[in-house]
Amino acid sequence: MSSSEVVCWFLNSNNSENDDDFNPEQIETNTTVDFSDDRCHITREIFLHACILPSLFIVLLLSFLERRRKVYSFEERFPYLRGRFGIVVPMDFTGTLRNRWSYAFAVGATTPLMIDLLSGDIVLFEVPYWIITLVYLVAAFEVAVAFLPFFACLSTKHRGLGGTLGLLYTLAWFIVAVWNFRCVYNVCDPSSFFGMVFCYGWLIDWPYFLCLGFLLGRFGCMLVKSVKICLQKNNQQEEEDEVFQSHQYKHVQRLLKRPPAWLLQKTWIQRNIYSWDPYFKFPNRMIATAVISIIALYMIISLEQVFSTVGLKDLYPPIWTLLGHVDYAWNTWYATTALSTLASIAHVGHTLMCYRKHMKRLWAGNKSFLPNNDYVPHSAVSVAALAKYPGCQIAFTIWGYLIVHIALFVFGMIFVYLVVVPIRCVGLGKWLINLLIFLSNFLIVIALLMLQILLVQVFFLQEKIKPENKEKPLALNNRKAFHNFNYFFFFYNVILGLGSCILRLFGSAFVGLLLVSRINRTIMPKGFEMLDKGYQTWIGMIMADHYHSSPVMVCFCHLLLKRTLERQKSTKAYSRLNSTSGSPAEVRARAHWHVSYTLLRNPKLIMLRKHRKHSSDNRDQLAVAWVMLQMEQVNISASAEGNREVCVSPIFMPVLSAQLQLSSASVHFSSPGNKR
Repeated sequence: MSSSEVVCWFLNSNNSENDDDFNPEQIETNTTVDFSDDRCHITREIFLHACILPSLFIVLLLSFLERRRKVYSFEERFPYLRGRFGIVVPMDFTGTLRNRWSYAFAVGATTPLMIDLLSGDIVLFEVPYWIITLVYLVAAFEVAVAFLPFFACLSTKHRGLGGTLGLLYTLAWFIVAVWNFRCVYNVCDPSSFFGMVFCYGWLIDWPYFLCLGFLLGRFGCMLVKSVKICLQKNNQQEEEDEVFQSHQYKHVQRLLKRPPAWLLQKTWIQRNIYSWDPYFKFPNRMIATAVISIIALYMIISLEQVFSTVGLKDLYPPIWTLLGHVDYAWNTWYATTALSTLASIAHVGHTLMCYRKHMKRLWAGNKSFLPNNDYVPHSAVSVAALAKYPGCQIAFTIWGYLIVHIALFVFGMIFVYLVVVPIRCVGLGKWLINLLIFLSNFLIVIALLMLQILLVQVFFLQEKIKPENKEKPLALNNRKAFHNFNYFFFFYNVILGLGSCILRLFGSAFVGLLLVSRINRTIMPKGFEMLDKGYQTWIGMIMADHYHSSPVMVCFCHLLLKRTLERQKSTKAYSRLNSTSGSPAEVRARAHWHVSYTLLRNPKLIMLRKHRKHSSDNRDQLAVAWVMLQMEQVNISASAEGNREVCVSPIFMPVLSAQLQLSSASVHFSSPGNKR
């Protein structure tokens, strides 16, 4: 029995006059009654399956336009397919800064299906429980293939085709989303539980519509810009310099200059909250992860509030009647929801701030925040962390919100029944007296702990060395009295240690709950940081980014490549004649041309070349003699004209070749593999 049948049964049972027990046979007869509007609903799973073939076609078409650097020999039989079907890169996770917000909204469009994957709603086929993980893996791959055209059309160099295909594909998703919204809204029924839930569909899905609308506008702009370039007969778009027009080069320039005095003076907000840096930009991975975390957080909170507001009173009214404190629960629920939401959003923003802070420290060579100063993760772990980080951060954000919300709700209800309800029942004065009686022993324990510190400060430390010192030196005074002090408090401190242990346990648990969604900070004690897989992913990710996107290293490599290219252009063309680019036929023709030109300029090399076995020695000697005679005549004529040096131009090569053939002394050109 599917979930849609259960929904149909609830809707029909709420409209019926008699409340019979749930019967599967009743579903078979009631699902067809007055529920024709739900039949128009196209489920995400069905549409996901339908998008696989169009997605593969779009990716295959874009792959056909991509050129590969490596060309295989079997491709020479198909000249039109030579070098085609390159690898399509959906999104660069290492450090590309172009189309950051477009990629972020494309990732945001995947949020509904991402939540379906987390909840296990996408099940392609039934399998035993012990291999259910493989089914989730296949479902995740299917979602990735269905959304691949969004990213491939954004990243392709063929902007016109990418904009057209992306616009059509996004428009199909948008039309289906609008159609489903209309169908679901028609089922809205305020008189029933599930009907009321359908009435709040717009509240949950509007971020999804926003992301699809943004992608429609983005692909439309790409198409218009491509058409404009074609009309201007400028098919080659000038790519801006990735370094000399970017923040990285300006960051290096700032390092080489002394900052002005006013720049060193920061306000309280800049010192403690946030300081904007115009020369630092977050990569695509961080922006996309933050956007999808916020959208997923919003959808989870909306679903939670809709079901809690609409459903709990309708499903379990006797429980709330027995409790008698419904208002306390509702107020605590909403208050903890607000606190958990603010904490989760703050954690997402704080993660971006920590990323910038950690990257700047690594650029400066400061590794004090790492588990060890000399800690370097394995290369494979760091590269894998680039792929694992977005998923870990999103999952940590969602589960962190749910865990923190439940924990705060429990603590809130405890606070209500220990503080609010007693004050309303017995009054504030009597409650304070009872509180003092209850906490008297605890206050005495704290007072004794403070007394020990005070006695040590007054009697057992030597006086200040200088009057302007803030504290006394760490040097004992009155040693015999101090030994007696330790002896008598030794037995009592054992009792105090029990309370300190319990407080430590509760404090660690509370802080761990609050920090469970912060992947940039470990919740493990010192020495066990690497047992925290989330923190290990964070460390590996920032180390990989540091090695691939350090501004100083990137600028150095750019300048090195630029100087190398300039040096190659300034050298003679003859030094680059050993190029092997092109098809084998082109390489062979180029080699023959080089051999012919070299032999015409250096006739004496003919005697040193390899010759065919069937060739005649007399003919070779005649060819050499003829060439040397021709060169001697050229030199004599040149000296007669003014002793000017004359070189044989390549233009005369066909003439000389014809003369060689007429004199029956043809030169045999070797293959590219022979030694010359």
